[in-house]
Amino acid sequence: MTTIASRPYSEAIAQRLKSEGIHPVLARIFAARGIQSSAELNMELGALLPPSGLKGIQEAAVFLADCIAAGKRMTVIADYDCDGATACAVAIRGLRMFGAQMTYIVPNRFEYGYGLTPEIVELAIQTHAPDVLITVDNGIASVDGAKTARDKGLSVLITDHHLPGDTLPDANVIVNPNQPDCGFDSKSLAGVGVMFYVLLALRAELRQRGKFDQRSQPRLDTLLDLVALGTVADVVSLDSNNRVLVSQGLKRIRQGQFCPGVAALFRVAGRDFPQATPFDMGFALGPRLNAAGRLADMSLGIECLLTDSMERAWEIAQMLNSMNAERKQIEQDMQEVALIQLELYGSDAQHAIVAFDENWHQGVIGILASRLKDKFYRPVIAFAPGDAGLLKGSGRSIPGFHMRDALDLVSKRYPDLISKFGGHAMAAGLTIAQDDLPRFAKAFETVAQEWLQKEDLQKVVATDGALSADAFSLDFVYLMDQYVWGQSFPPPTFSGEFRVIQQRVLKERHLKLVLEREDGTRYDGIWFGHNTYVPDVAHVAFRLDINEYNGTTRLQLLVEHIEE
Repeated sequence: MTTIASRPYSEAIAQRLKSEGIHPVLARIFAARGIQSSAELNMELGALLPPSGLKGIQEAAVFLADCIAAGKRMTVIADYDCDGATACAVAIRGLRMFGAQMTYIVPNRFEYGYGLTPEIVELAIQTHAPDVLITVDNGIASVDGAKTARDKGLSVLITDHHLPGDTLPDANVIVNPNQPDCGFDSKSLAGVGVMFYVLLALRAELRQRGKFDQRSQPRLDTLLDLVALGTVADVVSLDSNNRVLVSQGLKRIRQGQFCPGVAALFRVAGRDFPQATPFDMGFALGPRLNAAGRLADMSLGIECLLTDSMERAWEIAQMLNSMNAERKQIEQDMQEVALIQLELYGSDAQHAIVAFDENWHQGVIGILASRLKDKFYRPVIAFAPGDAGLLKGSGRSIPGFHMRDALDLVSKRYPDLISKFGGHAMAAGLTIAQDDLPRFAKAFETVAQEWLQKEDLQKVVATDGALSADAFSLDFVYLMDQYVWGQSFPPPTFSGEFRVIQQRVLKERHLKLVLEREDGTRYDGIWFGHNTYVPDVAHVAFRLDINEYNGTTRLQLLVEHIEE
């Protein structure tokens, strides 16, 4: 069951924001998201937290500067998702600006699995003969891989943002805002954000060494399109620091200042870059890049972001687009199987869902888990077959249930049950033996029952309350679009009573509506993914949107939920 509720906010803070020049409706929206003053809405680059707050970053800057001066060969060990791909592209493009000799390897998820493994170290040595390995968006759990690299005489720099385990790898330097004793105020930096910060620190170090001055130094802001894309696509919390990074990246994209690969992805997705939004990055560009890592090899996605040829970028973007279409079909087939399973065995009595089918695709289980989580509002882990009798799992969670900590607890209670795991509060991955699936499902369900009450499993659509008549306008939508919205800083959602004047189902998938307010004003509305009719009078949770069709621009309501 889903209910609609209004977000609480401080009227005093809303009044303060209004007195500082913020629109009255936006003032209460920002107050509900924890904004205390208009200064927190400053999205200029100068508002970024200084790199010096990151533990290990000065050591990383000195380490890289020394490696560049010595002409050492560096290989980036990337990850096979959008954050990993953009972080790799930022590392390669950025370090080459400073004269570094760069190559990269991205593990094929089906052959090598995740991170800096001993096998990846051997592959790097065979293919690139590096002196230095640099991880991006991985490495904090790579204890064995780092040891193998050091034993082979390689230096290792780890840049990551994932939560560390009990033992840190033996690297030359580690930069990760979530490592012990790191006081950096933004724990939500994506992997690409961490790498960008390392480049900022390196540039300052090289400037201090007299390699260039403020005027002649490399322009790292040219990388912000990639930083914004990876940050949004990884669904990290958009705290004020991440909002600056995304806002500045969007600003450059809207001005047409982006790499050929990002330009090609906008084009192939049919999105208009002068009106680029975080939604485009999270739901249009990100999935197309991720499709390469899910179905084939993310090196194709990284090449798209690294090439300076518009022709080659467009060629790759079309390949990624085809892969994404294939991924959608695979996902649809998997979802149908999962829904039949859950119908047969029931899901309402469970606090968590563990699903498996021997035909599921290892690269798509994360999306499947996310879809099931949205539908049933429970923590979900979906498994697919791996090698040698193992299962690969991907988990997605709901607020109040820390996925990685839950797996950690299961692992502590049953030390032989999980081969390896890692991740965040809302997403994690793991490997178990196929024969242990029933035992794991029972252990995971036990943790869910201990941590979650029945009321935690009731989805609440949080809104910003009623919207005044004058705010039902295109101008107000344009005003909202000046700000960055996303994970943990959700786009404004409103609620109100409407008469349903018309309703029809489009393509058997979406509900098209005409909604009428008390004053008789009517608006077009659409409820995506909902194909059943609603009552004639309804309480509607909605977002304001602009619909451009046949040269006409009109306000429309994007329906989030409807109650009688």
